[in-house]
Amino acid sequence: MHSTVCGTSTVQLCQPHGLFFEQSSNSLLIANSAAYNIVRWVLNDTQWSIVVGNSGGTFNGISPSTLNYPTDVMLDPMGNIYVADRANHRVQFFMADQSNATTIAGKTGMVGSNATLLSSPNSITFDNQLNLYVTDGYNHRIQKFSRY
Repeated sequence: MHSTVCGTSTVQLCQPHGLFFEQSSNSLLIANSAAYNIVRWVLNDTQWSIVVGNSGGTFNGISPSTLNYPTDVMLDPMGNIYVADRANHRVQFFMADQSNATTIAGKTGMVGSNATLLSSPNSITFDNQLNLYVTDGYNHRIQKFSRY
């Protein structure tokens, strides 16, 4: 799909960043950054559906159900969703099929460089024991958060 217009309809993306292939549904989860949401695009389908975040694509937020420029998304084996919420300086954990999240790394809207704070997290991944690794962009480091 090629477009020069940043869009919020279900056939356009707005500054997409991270991707995660979900094998069970044969779909891509996409961090649709400037629309402030995570969307699911089933391969060979003609449009996406919203998974978490803003459904209107026009505002960001700091609540447990909203995002502010998400840049990466991951799923764990239980179907829970993890989102690098860059402009809120946090990683959000959405239990499977839930729209409200818990902050599991960083603190909403608080920038910092100590062991519990982040500054513009960009990417997330897990190791084989589900420990979380976060690229902590403006702190120039990778943070490890042990599974709890």
